[in-house]
Amino acid sequence: MSGASEGNDEMAEESGNRDGKVVGLDGDKEEAEGEEMKTEGGEDEDGLLDLTGNQLVSLVRIPLSPTLTELDLTRNRLSSIEPVLGELPNLQKLSLRQNLLTDASDLAKYPGLYGLRELVLHDNQLKHIPPLDKFEKLELLDVSFNQLKTLAGIEKVSPALKELYAAKNKIQAIEGLSQLSNLLTLELGSNHLRVMENMEGLTSLQNLWLGKNKIREVNLCGLKGLLRISMMSNRLTRMTGFEGCEVLQELYLSHNGISRMEHLCNLRSLQILDLANNRLSEIEDVESLTKLEDFWFNDNQLPSLDGIGDKLKGARLTLTTIYLERNPVASDPDYIGKLRREFPNIQQIDSKIVR
Repeated sequence: MSGASEGNDEMAEESGNRDGKVVGLDGDKEEAEGEEMKTEGGEDEDGLLDLTGNQLVSLVRIPLSPTLTELDLTRNRLSSIEPVLGELPNLQKLSLRQNLLTDASDLAKYPGLYGLRELVLHDNQLKHIPPLDKFEKLELLDVSFNQLKTLAGIEKVSPALKELYAAKNKIQAIEGLSQLSNLLTLELGSNHLRVMENMEGLTSLQNLWLGKNKIREVNLCGLKGLLRISMMSNRLTRMTGFEGCEVLQELYLSHNGISRMEHLCNLRSLQILDLANNRLSEIEDVESLTKLEDFWFNDNQLPSLDGIGDKLKGARLTLTTIYLERNPVASDPDYIGKLRREFPNIQQIDSKIVR
């Protein structure tokens, strides 16, 4: 019931296959009573009640046991936070994903919810982050796919928070995060961000997802422990700013305007490097990457494979996947054969499985 990463939501969105369906707003008594019969006794032995996709407009007729620890209300038609939710003192995980909420402020009215560890409000119509200062155990908050213009309210969230998902909103600035010293994942993809800032306090951060914004320059605010960075579909033209990320394992920079590979030689922990859809004509500065497994370089301007074994010599035995399709080099009739000879453990070349 946890939040989804930028990549998964964006892929689903682009494919037109997002998990959900359009339903009417009218519900009658018979339907509500039917739901009561359907869900009675539905709690499993682990304290989970899954009411996904029941088209519920209210919880009044739904028997909710006070022993519940996890309640999934995904894909219903709930438009308010009902008092019955405050009568679940053992609840740790609550998902209201894909409902009709325009305001979730009433969550703060119910002390019975203050013990929540995961709160998913993904894909509603929220314009503000609800007041969560009393939710001192909250570890995951998902407010992606809403109508937020700012992160106002996040400054009151407990330092216990480990995962924050706020993708696909209209957020214009990174702010209010200074107290989140235990945050491991920050997802702000598909917003209106232009500047990377105010992340100095995120000293535990490992995963930073900022794809589909309007960022022109990388500023990691001194963060050294990042394992994964995504800045796909921004406005980058250079690769400066990653030099200090010596433990970085995955770097996604596709769909930018980068014209030169640089400042990569010290990223010796890198396992995945995605530079697809840029303006690159040379592979360089990656000779020392001895852990590289996936190299995505499709849709660039690489003219030939001359010297590719030397350019990727550190990864000669570790490289298992390489994408070079839609480069001029891909027209070489021995293209696949040359790559297989250079990289003996290669398993996939473009979309072709070769082992």
